[in-house]
Amino acid sequence: MTGDTASGKLPGLGSGESVRAGEPAAGPAPGDTSEGPDGRIPEQGADGIPGPAAETESVPDTADAPEPDAATHAVPETATASVPETAHEPAPEDATAPAPEVATAPAPPRKRRRARRVLAWSALSLAVLIAGTATAGYLYYQHLNGNIVKAELTPVAPEKRPPAPTPNTAGQTPLNILVIGSDSRNTKENLKLGGAKETVGGKPLADVQMLVHVSADRSNMSVVSMPRDTLLKLPECKDPDTGEVHPATTTRRMTNETLGRGGPGCTVATWEATTGIHIDHFMMVDFSGVVSMADAVGGVPVCVDRNIYSHTSTGKGSGLKLEKGTHPVKGKQALQWLRTRYGFGDGTDIGRAQAQHMYMSAMVRQLRENATLTNPGKLRALAEAATKALTVDDALGSVKKIYDLSNDLRAVPPERITLTTMPFVYEGARVAPKAGDAEQLWRLVREDIALDGKDKKKPKVKDISDRAAAPGEVEVSVRNATATDQLALVPERAGTIAQQLVTKDFARTTADQTHTGSEDKTEVRYPGGDAEADAQSVAKALKIPLRRVKESADVTGVTVVIGSDWREGTRFPKKDDDDDDALPKSAQALNGADDSACMKVDPAYSW
Repeated sequence: MTGDTASGKLPGLGSGESVRAGEPAAGPAPGDTSEGPDGRIPEQGADGIPGPAAETESVPDTADAPEPDAATHAVPETATASVPETAHEPAPEDATAPAPEVATAPAPPRKRRRARRVLAWSALSLAVLIAGTATAGYLYYQHLNGNIVKAELTPVAPEKRPPAPTPNTAGQTPLNILVIGSDSRNTKENLKLGGAKETVGGKPLADVQMLVHVSADRSNMSVVSMPRDTLLKLPECKDPDTGEVHPATTTRRMTNETLGRGGPGCTVATWEATTGIHIDHFMMVDFSGVVSMADAVGGVPVCVDRNIYSHTSTGKGSGLKLEKGTHPVKGKQALQWLRTRYGFGDGTDIGRAQAQHMYMSAMVRQLRENATLTNPGKLRALAEAATKALTVDDALGSVKKIYDLSNDLRAVPPERITLTTMPFVYEGARVAPKAGDAEQLWRLVREDIALDGKDKKKPKVKDISDRAAAPGEVEVSVRNATATDQLALVPERAGTIAQQLVTKDFARTTADQTHTGSEDKTEVRYPGGDAEADAQSVAKALKIPLRRVKESADVTGVTVVIGSDWREGTRFPKKDDDDDDALPKSAQALNGADDSACMKVDPAYSW
């Protein structure tokens, strides 16, 4: 799949990342769940959920609900109207009509006492009426709360989780929400939408996984999808329903299995172990939830660059059938869009993730711009649909709490929303995180660096390498820190880089075999003082950006620490020495405001 957002196409796969030209997409491997009559590759499209979920549940306590903003129609604002409309509906005319007449009509003196009595009864009736409607609003609020299913955030002990981010100078911290799409068929509604009857009662799969990161200052948002068939080592998880403990896997398994190993909390634990990102909340939705919310919104506009029919001669495919151009999809058709693999891009989960990104960003724009969403009935339907569709962590388990979260989400304009896919490499019919690029993406999210590149640029580092000693006089130590939670150390990596420095005349370079480990970033460290110039000289010899030259109390001389972002090659894989925080191109970014993006359709699935 190729193209770029500037031309109205979704970003494509980089060289060497797509399925081989002229070959069909790799078939399912053992243990895979394939799209088709058995329905085991559901594209339930949970990715469209952060918008409606956080927004539609934005029905706070009626006493504090803000009025909808007719100018922006941001979902959290408009959605709050649903409770006030319900909570303050006027009673039947025969109950309320007398009050205004008696309260405002002037009473003749001879009837003053009677008028006072009537006024008193009217005031009492009005008080009862107000109390009654307030109670109705409270009961409706409690009803919506009752719709929401809650579960444990993660079974991992707090001390074993990644640390929460440090607040910025204003005391603000970023938010990380994991959105999960479950393929469960364990309800009549879900079974009706796809899947074989024999799957009922089986363990669900986390077939959509998207991390929503909101910056500390709420100026930007990043959305990162991880393909469902990403191979990872899975952590130990305990099933909250049965008490069964699933030990950590010694081999890599598909990440969508996590949901069946301990519910959404196990999926959260896997993300934290893989990325080092502290996750604050999760939201999970199933098939029927996607359909009901798409219906309540009134349709989400999506685009295809040619006619598409996702269907094969063997019965596989989502069944999506659209003509070329932009069309609103809702209900079952929305689910088909989110499930489609055969027909989009290279026929893998990667194209499907991009289609989900398009749907999600379009839904956000739709909810912000659609004036009809001020209709109380539609908002009520949306609130019902969203709350019934959701399973969330305990800390997010009420409409009020989700409303507070929605205030953070609505602060971000669509043009500052960046939707990406985890950089990957193919491993047969599966994918694995792409060494270097995936770690770079995780680091940017951990350090709260905007993926759209619009953060304030860091000042350039002053180059003082001209003050360095001659290369042959500089003692350099090289350490191997290429391991990750998923990948072992690259053998002899320190020796390889040490030898490269020797060829650059740094003859006093040695490989340190006593210090190994895991570091995200390759750095050149020095103990302080005049050694900075020598460290810069070493960095330039290896084409390492000068931003990676750091003073450290943990070294006694110039030390090159080879991180997991440089697991191969003898030249550091960066072209721009001044842009250490750039989003890798392999992340296939889509801007949330890009309403011209169009999915590329495989001609084999066109009609």
